[in-house]
Order: sequence, then C-alpha cells, then structure tokens
Amino acid sequence: ETEIYFIQTRHNQGQAVINSMAQSASAYGMIGTLIGLIIMLQNLDDINSLGPAMAVALVTTFYGVILANLIFTPISKKLKAKSEAEALQKELYIEGLLSIQNGENPRIIRDKLTSFIARKELRKEEKEKERDHELNPEVREITK
Repeated sequence: ETEIYFIQTRHNQGQAVINSMAQSASAYGMIGTLIGLIIMLQNLDDINSLGPAMAVALVTTFYGVILANLIFTPISKKLKAKSEAEALQKELYIEGLLSIQNGENPRIIRDKLTSFIARKELRKEEKEKERDHELNPEVREITK
C-alpha cells in the first residue's frame, strides 16, 4: 500500500508538469499574438506588410491551441489512465495475497479478483481462451 501511495505521488507530479504545459501553451500563444499585433501596429505606414504581420501574429495563438489541445492534454490524460491502471493492478495483487493468506476458497478469491476487472475485459479474455482451445487440441486435453 505504501508503494502504491508513492507511485501515485510520483505519477501525479509528472502529470502536474504536463498539465501546466497544457494550461500555459494557450497563454503563451496569446502573448505571442499580442506582441505580433504591437509590432504590426508600429508599422501601419506600410499597408503591404499588414497582412503578413497579422498572419504571423495569429499563428502564435494557433500553435498554442494546437500544443495545448492536441499534444499536452492527451498526454496528461494518458498518463493518468496508465497510473490508475498500475495502481489497480497492485491493489489486485494485495487483495489476492491477503485472500490466500486468510485461506479463502479459490473460487471466492477468483470472484473477488474478477470484480476488479471490467466485464468487457473479462469477455475478451474468455473469447481468447475459447479460440485457443479451438486452435490447439493439446490445450483442450489438458483442461479436460
């Protein structure tokens, strides 16, 4: 349990860094736009340079939004999901070991541990077992 706590703490620190990058990317894009607009307004004498200067000013906002929403936020969510999956796996180990130590019936232990796993995953695993039994006659003989 202590290991799970420290793993989650370490993972949360990494997620916090990525989250702050996601939050600040849009802000930096807006700062770039403001700087670009200031430079553009300083050169109002040259009408031909207004279009390209405005485009450069707006591109920084675009880059900030792209970085925040297409890169940093998905990375943060994936890190969180992987961290939760790792913690769940370790909790499952602990529960199984405690049940074995308490001398519980193996079927009860199996039912208890399968409650940790999503039904969709269980069905997928059962289908894979069925497919293995159909493809390999030796496995069929062993499980009989």
